[in-house]
Amino acid sequence: MAVNGLVLVHPPNVYDFRKRPTLWGPVSDLVPSTSVFDMYPIGFSTITEYLERKGIRVRIVNLAVRMLQDEGFDVEKCIAKLRASAFGIDLHWLPHAHGALEIARIIKKIHPDSPVIMGGLSSSYYHEELIGLPQVDFVLRGDSTEEPLYRLMESIESGVKQSELEGIPNLCWKDMHGNVRTNPISHVPSDLNDVLIDHSFTVRAVIRDRNLTNYLPFSRWTKYPITAALTCKGCTRTCTICGGSRFAYERFFGRDRVAFRDPELLARDIRRISSFSRGPVFILGDIRQAGMGYARKFLRAIQGIESKVFFEFFWEVDRAFMEEIAGAVRRFVVQISPESHDPAVLQLSNKSFTAESIESSARNILAAGCQRLDLFFMVGMPGQTVSSVLASIDYCGRIMKKTGGDPRLKCFISPLAPFLDPGSLAFEYPERFGYRRFFKTLDEHREALTAPSWKYVLSYETRWMKRADIVDSTYQAALQLSRLKTEVGQLSREKSQLIDGQILKSIELMDRIDHLVAYGDAGRTSRELLRLNADIEAVNSSTVCEKEELDLPVSGRVPIRLIKTAGMLIGDHVKSIWKKDTLEHKERSFLTRPS
Repeated sequence: MAVNGLVLVHPPNVYDFRKRPTLWGPVSDLVPSTSVFDMYPIGFSTITEYLERKGIRVRIVNLAVRMLQDEGFDVEKCIAKLRASAFGIDLHWLPHAHGALEIARIIKKIHPDSPVIMGGLSSSYYHEELIGLPQVDFVLRGDSTEEPLYRLMESIESGVKQSELEGIPNLCWKDMHGNVRTNPISHVPSDLNDVLIDHSFTVRAVIRDRNLTNYLPFSRWTKYPITAALTCKGCTRTCTICGGSRFAYERFFGRDRVAFRDPELLARDIRRISSFSRGPVFILGDIRQAGMGYARKFLRAIQGIESKVFFEFFWEVDRAFMEEIAGAVRRFVVQISPESHDPAVLQLSNKSFTAESIESSARNILAAGCQRLDLFFMVGMPGQTVSSVLASIDYCGRIMKKTGGDPRLKCFISPLAPFLDPGSLAFEYPERFGYRRFFKTLDEHREALTAPSWKYVLSYETRWMKRADIVDSTYQAALQLSRLKTEVGQLSREKSQLIDGQILKSIELMDRIDHLVAYGDAGRTSRELLRLNADIEAVNSSTVCEKEELDLPVSGRVPIRLIKTAGMLIGDHVKSIWKKDTLEHKERSFLTRPS
């Protein structure tokens, strides 16, 4: 019997985005991916390593990247060439609701005998709605599905038996009579020591499958090869708008305590990444969440690392701790997301910062010698008014001036968009926190993603700001921040004019789309949007800032020694795989070897 294995598929946010112009605005400006959300979740890496280690063959196909990089890429033709025992699709982030369900439908149409498995936090939240769809066979719930997925794949490849499915933790499925069965979320590991983000697998898989583009974490990765290291699953905080908060994990994902990765293993992960990549490494999660003992063990283990390392902090940082980081990591960057300076907003948001602690943290971080400090602010927070949004930009100006215009201090602002996180306090108790929710079900969110602009995709408004206020204040704040950065010398006049031009063009396009929507003729709206497509695409990539403003300098692209790490000799044929992101190469099935 041929062991066909698993194909993990990452969809775009909207399946037909190439034919459906949408003004996404600044929705993705402050993340590495594009407005198509082409970055697949870190779970793809841990699942792949875990299953391959246990003998299940896995392939990743990043359809979002393939569709972005090749306008002529035929999704259905690609899927038809794949052979698999099962297909896994991530619905981790809710903005993929349209693309994930449409890709599932296409897979089921082409491969009716191959089960479709959905996973991710949004899949967990909406598992009952998902399992009711004809294109979905299984949903795996919870934040740790490596072992349940392995057991499910074993069952699939040996011939599915109902008695086996009944024993697989975290699984939602349909029995032979079509009845929905939901197994308890009983696989909730207490630590993360049995999973591994093994990027060397990606190297071997690229050579094995002769395709780089399928495995790219996001479309710009060859130019900016940032990677991530995972400290934990779960969180010790309960921020109001966060679907990954302690409240959400306890209530919907079966986790009543945070699972941490051993600090020495975390340091080993980062050293392994540094052995083949010149790109920065982002440490996901505040290393202080498990206590200062954990943080100090990690810093001792990472001592002397040469790679640039991103740290994120969830509450105030003192000078002594920053000196400890500086003593261990020569080149480090810090990110803090206070989201507002306004005391009323911070209180309603359950944030641990105050305006004063943001400033003191900034001073301590800069004094310790960080290469860059990013401060992120947000529009659409509870208790926030238009004047409060603009006052946050004034606050940024005060911090910049108090630090002497230090070019290492970068301030950014973006909207809480497009959706409230399912499972967050704001989503579950909107009235309590001043939100009015427009969409609740998965299908309502899926349908919203087909709207012509991000104003109409927004899933909420607040007691203090309507949808139009959130959009308008986002653009006005971005203009104000751009000019502020120019005043202190962080942006050149030319760059500032470019950003201002993008924002003003976005405002103009938003006005034109508003008039089309008000006219109420769907056919005319579609035709006019197609005429505006070039202008829309020009501002979708970067609106409120230039995306590259968040990038750290990287010496060269993905190094060829990445492949050598896999212990393979590279001939001219293999080297050619890396050229032009392998778009010219034909798909080849990796699923033909006998067991």
